[in-house]
Amino acid sequence: MLRFVSPFLLLFFFAFSLQAQITGQVKDELNKQELAFASVSLYDKNKKEIVAGTLADAEGRFAIQYGKKGNYILQVSFLGYNTLQMEEGLNAYTGQALGLGTVYLQASQALLDEIEVVGQKAVFYQKPDRQVYEASTLRNAQGGNAIDALKGLPGVSVDGSGTVSVRGTTGFVLMINGRPVQGDVQTYLQQIPANAVDKMEFITTPSAKYDPEGKAGILNIQLKKNYEPGSFTQVNVKLGLPSVQNYNNAQYAQRYGADLIYNYQKGKWNFSAGGNYYRNDLAGRREGDVYTIIDGKKTVFPSDGARSFDEETYSGRVGLDFTPNENNSLSFGLFAGKRQKDRLADITYFDNHGIDLAQPNERLYTFQYFNHNLRTRLGNFALGSLDYTHRFKGGGRWSNSFLYEYTLLGGPTINQNLPPIWASHTGTYQDEYNTNDNPLHGIRFQSDYVFKPSKLGTWSAGYQYRHLNHVGDFVYERKNSETDAFELVPEFSSEVDLKRQIHSVYGNLDGKVNKWAYSLGLRVEQMNRDLHLKDKTGLLDTLYSYDFLKFYPSAQLTWNLPKEQKLKLAYSRRVERTTTFKMNPFPEREHSETLEQGDPTLKPEFIDAVELSYSKNFKSGDAFFSNAYFRNTQNLVNRVNTVFNDTILNRIYSNVGVGRAVGIELGGQFKPNKNWSNFVGFNLYHYQIDGSFAQMPVHTGSWVYAINANSTYNLPRNWTLQFSLNYLSKRVTAQGEDSQFYSPNLSLSKSFMQKRLKATLQWLNMDMGLLGTNEQRITTWRKGSFYTTTNYVYEVDMLILNLSYTFNERKSKAKFIKSEFGEREF
Repeated sequence: MLRFVSPFLLLFFFAFSLQAQITGQVKDELNKQELAFASVSLYDKNKKEIVAGTLADAEGRFAIQYGKKGNYILQVSFLGYNTLQMEEGLNAYTGQALGLGTVYLQASQALLDEIEVVGQKAVFYQKPDRQVYEASTLRNAQGGNAIDALKGLPGVSVDGSGTVSVRGTTGFVLMINGRPVQGDVQTYLQQIPANAVDKMEFITTPSAKYDPEGKAGILNIQLKKNYEPGSFTQVNVKLGLPSVQNYNNAQYAQRYGADLIYNYQKGKWNFSAGGNYYRNDLAGRREGDVYTIIDGKKTVFPSDGARSFDEETYSGRVGLDFTPNENNSLSFGLFAGKRQKDRLADITYFDNHGIDLAQPNERLYTFQYFNHNLRTRLGNFALGSLDYTHRFKGGGRWSNSFLYEYTLLGGPTINQNLPPIWASHTGTYQDEYNTNDNPLHGIRFQSDYVFKPSKLGTWSAGYQYRHLNHVGDFVYERKNSETDAFELVPEFSSEVDLKRQIHSVYGNLDGKVNKWAYSLGLRVEQMNRDLHLKDKTGLLDTLYSYDFLKFYPSAQLTWNLPKEQKLKLAYSRRVERTTTFKMNPFPEREHSETLEQGDPTLKPEFIDAVELSYSKNFKSGDAFFSNAYFRNTQNLVNRVNTVFNDTILNRIYSNVGVGRAVGIELGGQFKPNKNWSNFVGFNLYHYQIDGSFAQMPVHTGSWVYAINANSTYNLPRNWTLQFSLNYLSKRVTAQGEDSQFYSPNLSLSKSFMQKRLKATLQWLNMDMGLLGTNEQRITTWRKGSFYTTTNYVYEVDMLILNLSYTFNERKSKAKFIKSEFGEREF
């Protein structure tokens, strides 16, 4: 590997042009905030043409490589700001190095007037490589977690179980403050309070600078941090009213909690801290119908009963930034949390019976039983990070980042089959207990170097090392009816030890020619994966190894059109790595009807993603974007069902073939007047699977669409009304289909005490017994083998009151401008 890495690095670390540079930094004139990715162009005053240009980096710094003598004008522009034309120092440019220092831009008066009168932020805005969404504009997410905030974004779908998918896939990388995590994405998202989220960034076709993981790209969650001198404190309280409907659950749903955000910035230091506790239960029920066919015998077992979730989460975070001078910065962060989620299903199988298909009118038997199934899932984690950045005079930057991650997943499942409540006899038919502990330790070190700009643009290169050790201990026990002792069931019990090491290097070039901007990159990655698998009897002890060396190219071309329009074409090669759970071949009992089983030989999915994007900003504050995309996935991993026995199905994860998605994503913000703002996102795609499983061909495909809409109206006396709708259409799966799923929500907000105190009353999952809100039916089948359909009915008409109090809130207009347009990237 080292023989390959050395010449690769030399390729991107070659000597750059030594011509003179014109350097500077672009900032907002009012709040002195850096303006990331401002456009900088050098004009020849006599020829009246552009001779050089570039984009500022994430900190507003720019460097133009130009060494010819002459008279020039420097033009600097940024969305929402007046264009600056600067001649000082350039009237008689000598061709030598010239430092312009800080270049200040003024916010446009139209924007200032709008912010002063309305105080309403844009829901989204575009950056060269990503779409950025303001979390504070999504009022229906207040008091929830990061998943609730994501529900309103284009291309994002959240189903009834809270699973997040982007453009039809759950495969995406989660970054928190710019740092990728290796643990379970759902665990982290469910423990980040929505009130603590500042921005959500989607990078759908990442460049070679970023980890190549994730079919749908990267989601970066930026947590709130104050960059203005002084202190900032915010307290949020959530109070849930009792459930409107009774689902006959064992306990009433409880919803309450609080979170705190504190930040202090003075001189060279910036300290931030936050913590939260939330109890967030969800009532509901489940209706199911299943049959299996084995050797001419059909077994039917319909069911109905209560199904609820009780959830508690705690989390806390601390961050410390130290900037001794303009060339050096050091950051330290800790983020930790605990979560427990209990899913209780009390299901009655009221007509379990068998039929001989040769004599379908005669039952072989009829049997009823009651299933008590309690599944507890724990999700504890801790992240620690240390970052150092050095900026070189005249351009260039060296950044280093170290991240340690610990995650503990697991929890027991209790599964009891008992006589139904109307039965005259008592006792236990079956009593089973299974548990697992899955500690994960992860280390990531990354070093990046950004060179001084050359004629071609700005070169960057870097190295990354990642180490993952994920251990799983799965224990399955069944109670002996004669001895009343729980005994190990070896065929369901195992020990799993996954070790994965990744070395990667990359080189990337970012440049600009007139109105064209481009980015070209290549990442090379070597992965070593060892899966050590043992059973509890000592008879099985096997090591499965999988190694590869892969190339991940990326390319992006952007055309800046007149009148605030942009056109972008991008390509990115991606990988979706297999999780430990999906590689464990020992079945795990999920509930009475289902086992889940993995495949130790699973290969990673390799993805080619192409995207064509168009965006337009209007002077009125309206904005529009469209993204046409194509995604081709090799080694597609899918969950398929087989029959385990007459009353149990086995879910198996397997490489089934190739998956292709082609679609278009539309979004826009429209303001009919100064008080009314609407944001609508629409995603339409066709998903096709071609392959095979267990000698059976798999050819399935369907059109799927999703709508996320948000409408906000500012009423007199600081009242605000907001309505949102999340809709996901019916979609075909590898062996069946999932029904449509939708959720309308309404919130009413009022500000008091000079806007320091804000009260929000939410009406979530509006239904009133009329709409069928928050229900999802999942159906799978295999001809001649099995059929299963289950309707999950989740709680509706939830009423929640959120109170937020902010200490030392600043009233400067510039604060809004910073939050909307000039936030630095992590």
